Amino acid sequence: MELALASAIGVLAAIGAYLLLRARSFDVILGMTFLSYATNLLIFSAGRLVTGKAPVLKDGVSSDLAHYTDPLPQALVLTAIVIAFAMTAVSIVLAMRSRSDNHSDHVDAHEPDPPTAGKPEAGA
Repeated sequence: MELALASAIGVLAAIGAYLLLRARSFDVILGMTFLSYATNLLIFSAGRLVTGKAPVLKDGVSSDLAHYTDPLPQALVLTAIVIAFAMTAVSIVLAMRSRSDNHSDHVDAHEPDPPTAGKPEAGA
């Protein structure tokens, strides 16, 4: 289970890093989303992966960690999901505004000039 989760975190982080290095704003937003997924899984896995155990105390059950799972990573991931959704929405709005202002979806708002075949240079 841990190997599968670690592999998933690694793959999501690699995809996110690759997309962040792209020059298009949609790719950058998608890369940030994949990195947030990887971060959420990393936070969730930090709380020990256990199944069939409650995150809250119950009557008649001993209150040690052998009978419960840690609720803090679950709360942190839930908060991170909400924050990531809000930041994705803000990023999309900024990308749309940048595209309408600059007529390009490049991150630096500059498209490379097309090759000028057969045109004389300005200084010649």
